[in-house]
Amino acid sequence: MKKMKILLAVFLFFTAFIYPQKKVYIAYIEDEIDLGLAPYITRSISDADKAGADAIIFKINTFGGRVDAATQIKDAILASNIPTVAFVNNRAISAGALITISCQRIVMVPGSSIGAATVVDQTGEKVSEKYQSYMRSEMRSTAERNGRRTDVAEAMVDERVVIKGLVDSTQLATLTADEALEYGIADTLLTKIEDVLEFLDLKGATIVRVESNWAEDVVRFLNHPLIASLLIMIGFFGLFTEVKTPGWGVPGTAGIAALALFFGASYILQLATIVEILMFIAGLLLIATEIFVIPGFGIAGISGILLIVASLFMSLVGGRPFLDFDMISMAIIQIAGAITGAFIMVLLLAKFLPKSTVFNKLVLSTATSTNRGYVSSPDFKSLVGKEGIALTTLRPAGTAEIDGEKVDVVADSEYIKNGTKIRVIKTEGMRVVVVPVKQ
Repeated sequence: MKKMKILLAVFLFFTAFIYPQKKVYIAYIEDEIDLGLAPYITRSISDADKAGADAIIFKINTFGGRVDAATQIKDAILASNIPTVAFVNNRAISAGALITISCQRIVMVPGSSIGAATVVDQTGEKVSEKYQSYMRSEMRSTAERNGRRTDVAEAMVDERVVIKGLVDSTQLATLTADEALEYGIADTLLTKIEDVLEFLDLKGATIVRVESNWAEDVVRFLNHPLIASLLIMIGFFGLFTEVKTPGWGVPGTAGIAALALFFGASYILQLATIVEILMFIAGLLLIATEIFVIPGFGIAGISGILLIVASLFMSLVGGRPFLDFDMISMAIIQIAGAITGAFIMVLLLAKFLPKSTVFNKLVLSTATSTNRGYVSSPDFKSLVGKEGIALTTLRPAGTAEIDGEKVDVVADSEYIKNGTKIRVIKTEGMRVVVVPVKQ
């Protein structure tokens, strides 16, 4: 019995060695396509490759999103060393169509759709021919790479491309699942992942579902336009507060941390490079030099501000294949909004926080009024009308004794000899004016 168990174990070992368990990875491309999705897809492909997976399936259901993000994902898929499969569940629209045709095999669920890949701005309006030409080229070259019809791929971008029986010169190509199969875009129509595995001759393979990790979720969150603007605003506010207050404290630390998060997320998402980061640091150093070393505010300070704004703008725009007015205006709005928000925060801090103990450590919140005993100089108004003796000759200034105290006085208009009786006729700040008392 013991020998039988040993033989069975040896048999199973060699069976597993000769016929290893097949493995398939599944990644998800759903909702809006943004730059935060690219690191997740890249990692999924890398993990599948390292694990020796037999294929990686991308479950796709999206209306599209950023073209630069879709281009990064497409490049990662095309560079994969393992078979790639797009499983279109419901739709692969716009940027999603580019990602789909970058896969070696395409499987669509009956009733799903693919296409409408023309480039539009934030309002949904079609942008100029320059950008459409780029997208046509991307779609055509990607379709050609995987042996699919390039004219159909182009028709998804340009309504002028005519596909007989599908679209005329006035229609943009958006294919149903049946049309995609008929025109050579899809390889088959299936409804379940299990059916897809059977189609790929991978029935019974172990399925590894790859989910985004916390770091990728955080980077994706930080890249949201609203959050990125908020980080820039906190950065400006913190740095401005530290410039206006002595030492270093919580505001400056929070500002530096916010800007580090902004540039860190932008660097991971390939929006910012080391150049933008160095530009920002150089800008800070120039402003610090202008404030603490060089008197006034001139070339160094202005150059520092320009470097900081330029680094932030370039990090928001990124190394895109093309730029349009919408992209530029969005970046400008984010920076302008952040600066405005920081200015408002400073005003609110100055107005409402003097009552708090935290703000009292930053500024002097108690007024130094005369009612509280604070004076910038002695008050001589009480001496008006009083008499005294000139201790020195007044030519016209000198010293007199009034009410038993020595006081610096000034003769009104004439020479007064020492020992002469004098009277105070007026005071002007610290100036006590006297005249001789005639006997």
